[in-house]
Amino acid sequence: MTGSDATPSFRLAYVPGVMPDKWVRIWNERHPGVPLTLTQVPAGAAAGRLLGGDSDAGLVRTPVDRSVFSAIPLYTEQTVVVVPKDHLVTAVDEVAPEDLADDIVLHPLDDVLDWESLPGRPALERPATTADAVELVAAGIGVLVVPLSLARLHHRKDLTHRPLKDAPESSVALAWPEDAKTDQVEDFIGIVRGRTVNSTRGRQQPPARGESADADRGGARRKPAAGKSAAGKSAGAKRTGKSGRGAPKSDRRGKPRRRS
Repeated sequence: MTGSDATPSFRLAYVPGVMPDKWVRIWNERHPGVPLTLTQVPAGAAAGRLLGGDSDAGLVRTPVDRSVFSAIPLYTEQTVVVVPKDHLVTAVDEVAPEDLADDIVLHPLDDVLDWESLPGRPALERPATTADAVELVAAGIGVLVVPLSLARLHHRKDLTHRPLKDAPESSVALAWPEDAKTDQVEDFIGIVRGRTVNSTRGRQQPPARGESADADRGGARRKPAAGKSAAGKSAGAKRTGKSGRGAPKSDRRGKPRRRS
């Protein structure tokens, strides 16, 4: 039984900040008979959901445990600092960690950045979530360092953000359990890698050795064409006769061979 037979829909998990809309749209165009079920999960819960069989694949944040997952890196995000609009760092285009030395830098429990040493001053308590930390920034209690997509996800009119240099970055990858790669996962890999629809079909029916990549689409029609060409040569040989010096005298072009 193939993976497509076993699973009537493709179940994709994604973590906050990731925007899978474009890939989902392409999937729906190419696979109208295979619904895609999309579920947002906390970054820390993505691995458990995949291993538990609740999703076929996931758009997750790295690092990924490569002993149990296969993964394809997709992109790396810019790191920014979220501050109130009247904060001093809004006067510059890019912030350095030392510019935050006098600020309380909030460190939520669901932080996705791998810090060796957090800049600024630590808060007395760590907020439970990034959303909670954003509320504290809006209250003037501190600033928050996050990937750009999370700053946009939790955007508020009274807050803004600036790029933070020399800070850890967060990358996003497509991951799936190493021993559970289905045809549908393979198809979604093709979509995120930018393969054309013809390339996707090529996975389902690969061309024979020595044939072009589109042999499965047009090769069957081209073979008779080749035969026609050969037949044309044979017909030509008959018209010129065995010697090839010209048409037989009895074959006069433009005149009927006999009159009625």
